[in-house]
Amino acid sequence: METSENKDIYAQAKSQMGLSERIVAALPGFRGYKEKELRRESDKLIRTHLALKLSKGKDNIRAIAQRIADKRYLDVLTDIDRLSAKMDRITEKVNHASYGYAGFFDIVKIKEDNLDRMIAYDTQLIDSVNTLTDQIDNLKTQLLNGDYTNLKDKIQLVTDKFELLEDAFDKRKEIITGVQL
Repeated sequence: METSENKDIYAQAKSQMGLSERIVAALPGFRGYKEKELRRESDKLIRTHLALKLSKGKDNIRAIAQRIADKRYLDVLTDIDRLSAKMDRITEKVNHASYGYAGFFDIVKIKEDNLDRMIAYDTQLIDSVNTLTDQIDNLKTQLLNGDYTNLKDKIQLVTDKFELLEDAFDKRKEIITGVQL
């Protein structure tokens, strides 16, 4: 999914509403509810895309780990295992994150503008994930070409960027609620 498509995902979802959904959405009070649901579903689609990209990146990390093990670069296997574990943790966070739901009696209500900010924030996260998966692809290509120079440093660079991604994803809850934690 391209970034430009992600920015308009809410508009796309809204335009694809069926006739009966448009009629019901026109009912007083129901329109805001339906628009919130569309925003939530849009956010869920974005997060699903993020999780899939991270999973594909993890597959490449496994291939890299295998290549490193085959060449007996044992000094970096611990680093690649640490990166793999970090990717697992972040993928699970993305996969199971809240997507803007707040029940009727919840203390903190999720407002539409917060949901819109959350979708924009998730779109920025997609850009970060794309950059990271590109770096992983480049590292894999480098190893397939037999270039093992600065391997430890390159793995650490990817690991550091995943830590930044995790920090950014953890701040997402503030965006959802509009409350600074």
